[in-house]
Amino acid sequence: MRMKIILSILFCVTTSWSWAQDDLLSALEAETKTETKQFAESTFKGSRLINGHTVITRKKGSLEFLIAHRFGRINSGAYEFFGIDGANVRFGLERGLTDRLTIGVGRNSFEKTYDGFAKYAFFRQHTGVHIFPVSITWFSSAAIKTLKSTDPDLKPTIAQRTVYSHVLLVARKFSPGFSLQVMPALIHRNSVLPEDANDIFALGMGARVKISKRISINGEYYQRFDTPANDPFKNSFAIGVDIDTGGHVFQLHLTNSQSMIEKGFIAETRGNFFKGDIHFGFNITRVFN
Repeated sequence: MRMKIILSILFCVTTSWSWAQDDLLSALEAETKTETKQFAESTFKGSRLINGHTVITRKKGSLEFLIAHRFGRINSGAYEFFGIDGANVRFGLERGLTDRLTIGVGRNSFEKTYDGFAKYAFFRQHTGVHIFPVSITWFSSAAIKTLKSTDPDLKPTIAQRTVYSHVLLVARKFSPGFSLQVMPALIHRNSVLPEDANDIFALGMGARVKISKRISINGEYYQRFDTPANDPFKNSFAIGVDIDTGGHVFQLHLTNSQSMIEKGFIAETRGNFFKGDIHFGFNITRVFN
């Protein structure tokens, strides 16, 4: 009888310890899952929304090759083949030095411009114990226009032909099918006419709406501030479609901007989208890992 009592006590203690251990392990697993950061993936499909950049940076060691085309204005008529004759192209190479830092260079046939940029992702949207609701990336570039002046006496220096662009990219993925991005920007021109300002401030907004697994609709707009009353330049507006084929991303769009870098489409857009001054364009991206 005494042995049976001892065995019963040992059985109860062992069972209670086993249950307690299971409860403890379950609590630790739940806490670990909660502490693990779940980053928002594919806020945008690529590094470009339409004209401007997104918060996306390339993975360490990856190389992106980008071809961008902007044709002439569609309303230029049949003689210009509705803008096809006035094509401009930009070739770009972008390299992920780390998962957060991307650098790139490019050459734009529009005004024969060379550009280089650096892009750093400070924060990524994630859930967990400490939620961070947005992704934040900083973008800075320098562009040099090499188009020869029509005035033989005018020989600007490299510094005078250089323009700097700085953009803070703040984006949030609200759902698997909708992302929004806000883009305050500063364009600094070293040399301008007496009536023009060296600095141009703008606020951009862009969005992406997925309509299928591989297709999305994008929109982009930049509002410039402190512009003179007789300013010939317009705010940049664009709408487009992204098509993911697996190996490439095709972006087809309509925009009133012909330039494909920040100093051009933010500060030097001349056409009015809503009066028919529309350029058809596309970006083709290929990433090598």
